Amino acid sequence: MSSTANGKNGTWRNWGGNVSARPAREVTPASVDELATAVRRAAEDGLKVKAVGSGHSFTSIAATDGVLIRPQLLTGIRSIDRENMTVTVEAGTPLKRLNVALAREGLSLTNMGDIMEQTVSGATSTGTHGTGRDSGSIAAQIKGLELVTADGSVLTCSEKENPEVFAAARLGLGALGLVTAITFAVEPVFLLTAREEPMPFDRVLSDFEELWAENEHFEFYWFPHTGSTNTKRNNRSAGPEKPVPQLKSWIEDEFLSNGVFQVANWVGRAVPATIPAIAQISSKALSARTYTDIPYKVFTSPRRVRFVEMEYAVPRSAVVETLRELKTMVDRSGLRVSFPVEVRTAPADDITLSTASGRDSAYIAVHMFRGTPYQRYFTSAERIFTAHEGRPHWGKIHTRDAEYFSRVYPRFGEFTALRDRLDPDRLFQNDYLRRVLGA
Repeated sequence: MSSTANGKNGTWRNWGGNVSARPAREVTPASVDELATAVRRAAEDGLKVKAVGSGHSFTSIAATDGVLIRPQLLTGIRSIDRENMTVTVEAGTPLKRLNVALAREGLSLTNMGDIMEQTVSGATSTGTHGTGRDSGSIAAQIKGLELVTADGSVLTCSEKENPEVFAAARLGLGALGLVTAITFAVEPVFLLTAREEPMPFDRVLSDFEELWAENEHFEFYWFPHTGSTNTKRNNRSAGPEKPVPQLKSWIEDEFLSNGVFQVANWVGRAVPATIPAIAQISSKALSARTYTDIPYKVFTSPRRVRFVEMEYAVPRSAVVETLRELKTMVDRSGLRVSFPVEVRTAPADDITLSTASGRDSAYIAVHMFRGTPYQRYFTSAERIFTAHEGRPHWGKIHTRDAEYFSRVYPRFGEFTALRDRLDPDRLFQNDYLRRVLGA
């Protein structure tokens, strides 16, 4: 059951390569009982406990020098309830496997993010989301949760059972317990038509409200150093299915979006002066296209070019102003930014520490190619986001602390009080949680 960490001398590293940790020991439990035993044993040995998914967070939210729990044996669908249209899955199930398994059963999640490498528990615990006018993050689709708490007991929660835990634990940051299973709302599989097309930055901003209101799922990418964006509109469709042909898909999604983009970033990292010219070419490389397919094939795409990322949720009403300020900052700064800025939306939800908690939100994500200095760009962007009471994505780079969060989350105290009750000795504490939740 126990093993040593991956990498050299027991070092764990995240996907972005910017966080590493050396746990005292690693445990790969094969059942909820084994997980509960590992939690009790860690407490006896005076060690902290953290579970880690696929390492897709850019923060040190999963880092520990104590016991690192790897959930890869806790995978698969436990049960499907067709009457209530829910599916219960083990916490370590990768989203990719969940999406494929649901499709085989003729089912689908309503909405999802654009990457599906993460585990269901890692994705929901950090607030992973896609874009949606009416449908929210993956955590907002949770109907029930099972978690192992600090004393090693198994707690289940839903709207009816332990509702105060349910309100917070759907996006629990790993602070309330270790999630062992999640029950999601699902629906019969449906078709989405995606319409991708270039659009001038100024037009997207002037028409933003309209584009948002007229589409179930609207998002766009702005290429810094250009006045160009790529927009994507996903809407439900009666069909017929019209997937992107395989060769075209390979050229656009692999060759251009991953292969050529990787090379362009290598060039940009070596010779930053070339970045604006590369950005002009990149912004025009992908032509307009329309295709119709099942949800996960439309919402998600491969992301093989490694990067680091900061993302903030601002009130949806402030998104246009925030983006104008961001563009002005980039234009005046002399910065060289080779990665597009991604903009998405989510409706308000009722999850205590969700970035969309209690307010309609827009997400603005800034990226830098892995290995390039990102601090100056991210610091300048963060200054703009926080001036609009932005809430950073819990799994992406930011410098905020508990004092800030207590101001931008009206229910922050509710979460910390619940944590005091469920984990009084801070078994699930690490440096990141100490910073964002307070000691």
